[in-house]
Parts: sequence; structure tokens; C-alpha cells
Amino acid sequence: MANKVPNVILNNGKQMPILGLGTWKSAPGEVAQAVKDAIDIGYRHFDCAHVYGNEHEVGEGINAKITEGVVKREDIFITSKLWNTFHRPDLVRGACETTLKNLNTPYLDMYLIHWPMGYKEDGELFPTDDKGAVLFSDVDYVDTWKEMEKLVDDGLCKSIGVSNFNKRQIERVLQIAKIPPANNQVECHPYLTQTKLMEYCKTKNIAITAYSPLGSPDRPWAQKGEPVLMEDPKLMAIAEKHKKSTAQVLIRYQIQRGNIVIPKSVNKGRMSSNFDVFGFELSADEIATIDSFDCNGRFVPLTNVLGHPHHPFEHDEF
Repeated sequence: MANKVPNVILNNGKQMPILGLGTWKSAPGEVAQAVKDAIDIGYRHFDCAHVYGNEHEVGEGINAKITEGVVKREDIFITSKLWNTFHRPDLVRGACETTLKNLNTPYLDMYLIHWPMGYKEDGELFPTDDKGAVLFSDVDYVDTWKEMEKLVDDGLCKSIGVSNFNKRQIERVLQIAKIPPANNQVECHPYLTQTKLMEYCKTKNIAITAYSPLGSPDRPWAQKGEPVLMEDPKLMAIAEKHKKSTAQVLIRYQIQRGNIVIPKSVNKGRMSSNFDVFGFELSADEIATIDSFDCNGRFVPLTNVLGHPHHPFEHDEF
């Protein structure tokens, strides 16, 4: 079953499975089992981050399956992300080593700068002042990038990239990069199609990974009355026609656009259904209909750090 997942060839020649399992908001105590189930279903790509607080469990699940002989480490593609409080050049390597230790793995397949904004170092993951405002760091992500490159040179990471970077921010990294970013992981779904950013990244041979592809219905800050992507009637009609779930249509949509996609679930039935997206195809008309939902509808806007000089969504169109 696993061999059904096509790979995207990255700009360094390495291959990344087009479908992976997201682990953001997966509750501690559920993740290790979810990862084991996912590997049994056929998933070989796992998307992690230090800030999710569950990397040790992801590692536990992967290593259990390696020990059982179901997979080898080289069969699995593991992504993790450098958190905002570790942008300062002297902190990058230690942050990566912490992630490797938590995942109990000798290397990462992909390591991303999680956000372009640095936060104040040497304390909490979400440092705040006495009024609750996030404290910023003045580190520039281009200096962070130079340290990311050293992780590749030293064999800690096979590939490096960015996450939540806009076009201008990627341009700045490319100007100084010895190793260009292989991946930009961004929020992407029919309400936020990211078409312009996708087109730009394609010209630079940077693969896009779509997070929150199902509209992140379990995001902690969701408000009553906000649109629920999976309940969109036009989308439900397309799903009905293919005898598929709306989630399957949303995942298939990204795959047909050439984007890597990382739906999150810990439920074995849903993980299995989310994986079963290679046996049908959306028509050009259906893709066009789904594209037409775009309304710059961002579910992860990070409004609490507006005013940060490196905020990616405040000043730039894409």
C-alpha cells in the first residue's frame, strides 16, 4: 500500500512523499499509537515540530515499527521545525539536537524554520511581557538560515526549508543561501489557495507543503459562526459525485496541484480514509470550482504578533 504514494523530487534531488501525517494539536498519549497505525496504513512521511510538544511520542511510534521490522529508518521521511525562540545563530544547532533526541533519530529528512519571526530567547516558548504581549527577538532569519546550512553540512539534516515565509522573505534567503530552501510549508486550502506563492515557488524550484488542508477545524481559536470548509455545499457536492468524503477531495485537490499535503488525524479510520486518495481524479472543472473559493481566508493568521518586523502576512500580498 505504501508504494502508492508518489514522491515529489526536491531541488537537491531527494524525494519527499506527497502525502504525510500532520501531528500539530495531536494530544499527548495518542500520538505514538497514531503513528504506529499510520505506518501500518502505509504513511511514510511525518510532519513534526518542537513546539507541538509531542516529538518524543512520534519517535516512539516510528521506532516501535522499526524494531518490529515493518520499516527501516530510510523508508521514513521526518520533517521538523526550528521554533521562534531558537533563531539566534548560537541556538540553532542545540534546538536541532533536542529534536533529534526527542524523535530518537540520527537525522532529519527536512528541517524548516517554523516562522520568519524570532521570539525572545532563553526562556519560555511563548515569551510574554506582563501585559501578555509576545516578546520579540531582533534576530534576522537570514542569519538563522546560515546556521541551518551547517546542519546539512554536518549530516544532521538531509534537506532544509522554511515555513510561513512570503515571497519577499524567500527572496532574501535566496540572496545569501549556499543551499536554497527545498520546501516552503504554508497554510493552503480552497479558502486560501496560495496560487501566486505556489507559482513563485515553482520558478525557484521550491516544493510547497500544504498545512491545514482540511481547514483546521480543531484550531483552538475557532469562533462560532466561522465558515467550516468541510461543510461547504459545493465541496460536498463534488465529494458526493465521487462517492468520497470532503476530506478526501480536499487532500486530492492539493495532490493534483503538485503540493505535498499533511492532513492531521489520530483516528485510525480517518487516517486510512485520508490515505485513500490515489484511486480517483478531480476534473479540471472541479479543480476550477474549488479554486474559485479563494477569499484569502487564513485560519492561522498569527494576529497576536502583528507588529513584528518579520510578520509574513502583515504587509505583503503573498
